[in-house]
Amino acid sequence: MSPHATRAELDARLPQILSAPKDEGLIEMLCLRPGYGQRKFVDRISVTVEQGIPGERWSTHPLLRLADGAPHPGIQVCILSKHVLDLVWRDRVNTVHPGDTFITDMDLSEANLPTGQLLSAGTAVLRVSEVFNDACVKWKARYGAASREWINAPAHRAFRLRGILCAVVQDGEISCDARLHKLSGGALRAAD
Repeated sequence: MSPHATRAELDARLPQILSAPKDEGLIEMLCLRPGYGQRKFVDRISVTVEQGIPGERWSTHPLLRLADGAPHPGIQVCILSKHVLDLVWRDRVNTVHPGDTFITDMDLSEANLPTGQLLSAGTAVLRVSEVFNDACVKWKARYGAASREWINAPAHRAFRLRGILCAVVQDGEISCDARLHKLSGGALRAAD
């Protein structure tokens, strides 16, 4: 098997990715990134409005800053589709995990989760960010040029195939096997 998915393989799996559940996505593979290229898988993660994920590099070395130099709150939490991860992460021994905060089997498209959508994850509440996750050059090196082009194809951008970025709007704890819930009307719901 090739180390990277081909464009034909990626396109063939698109219907399955887009048919993921619209709500109640199972939270799996909670991942901390204590340093560049480092991954630590845990059963629970605490998140805060002020610090994002305490101990991660968001507050000190964010990939995106606001005009005043502060870390962009819209990139505190990263969520990736389980179907996309399973498709692109073929060599799990020699290739590092992409580093998303957690993986879920849920439709992450703009149609299902528009910018501003509130989500409960464990006892935390997240807000879907306007920041588009376009897959960095590290993604291309690890998972192939075809997957990066597939993610950024104009016809695919609304599907958010690289996942969604979120801001923490209510401190809390996210645990494996909790469910990701859409919140309606801006109400904050106590979760699982």
